[in-house]
Amino acid sequence: MAKRQTKAAAQYNESKVQPLFPNAGWDPLGEERREQSYLRKVKPMSPGQKELMEAIASHNLTLALGPAGTGKTYLAITSAVEALEEGRIDRIVLSRPAIEAGESIGYLPGDMNEKMAPFLRPLYDALNDRLGGKRLKQLMMEGAIEIAPVGFMRGRTLNNAFVVIDEAQNCTYAQIKMLLTRLGWHSTMVLTGDPDQSDLLNGLSGLADIAHRLEAVDGIAVVRLSDKDIVRHPLVASMLTVL
Repeated sequence: MAKRQTKAAAQYNESKVQPLFPNAGWDPLGEERREQSYLRKVKPMSPGQKELMEAIASHNLTLALGPAGTGKTYLAITSAVEALEEGRIDRIVLSRPAIEAGESIGYLPGDMNEKMAPFLRPLYDALNDRLGGKRLKQLMMEGAIEIAPVGFMRGRTLNNAFVVIDEAQNCTYAQIKMLLTRLGWHSTMVLTGDPDQSDLLNGLSGLADIAHRLEAVDGIAVVRLSDKDIVRHPLVASMLTVL
């Protein structure tokens, strides 16, 4: 009886760690599962991600366009953290438009950081993944990591900084133009977004137009990721091909 229970328990434990899609390629629950704080260097998972990482490393301004799950935000944050930790910049500036995805959550209490926190959650998640919670809080208290809503960026010049503009498809042409002209000396700026998932009214998003115009400008990289670069659940790529 005891042997039978032991065998059943072993089979159950083994079944729990089997990937849902064994032939789907990369599996986040497989051998790569580990504490993220110990993962010192992020490696690209696709040719598109490799192109994006190389573009960020070699250009002061990069536009990353692509569908959800392609790692645009995560790779931008990773590059920003590496630049800060290596002393190549003095601070990281994060900006994201405060646009709800089809529903209103009403007025939010608190100061600017608290009001912006729900919209910046994806950026916090990536920062926490790369730095750890304690280090992240310390850098934010020191001002080395700054939250700057899009509406508060006008008139600034960002020197010695790594600037990440996330969800840029929810910015108008005028807003993106204003953000791009904030770039100062010894700074890097990365805009990320998916032109096909704008929460603005039709025709208001300026990301696709801006990217098309800047592709002809020397010194600026425009990287277009596709569903082949998606590293989320395999079903995400399958859904986006039909939705």
